[in-house]
Amino acid sequence: MKFARPALVILGILLTLIGILWISQGSGIFPYPAASFMINQTPWIANGAIAVIVGLGIIWLARRVLR
Repeated sequence: MKFARPALVILGILLTLIGILWISQGSGIFPYPAASFMINQTPWIANGAIAVIVGLGIIWLARRVLR
């Protein structure tokens, strides 16, 4: 169990950061790389929001439940 909590927190942080990146590319805020298929594509905003919510949920779960 000592390994599970830090691993889940790291997983949650990574998933949250990926979600923020997807939201940024989907909305056109972060258009890199320029030839990316995700730029200005609204489905990636929703996918990113879901990833952020799941990532924050994993962090919450690891910090609250796995004490």
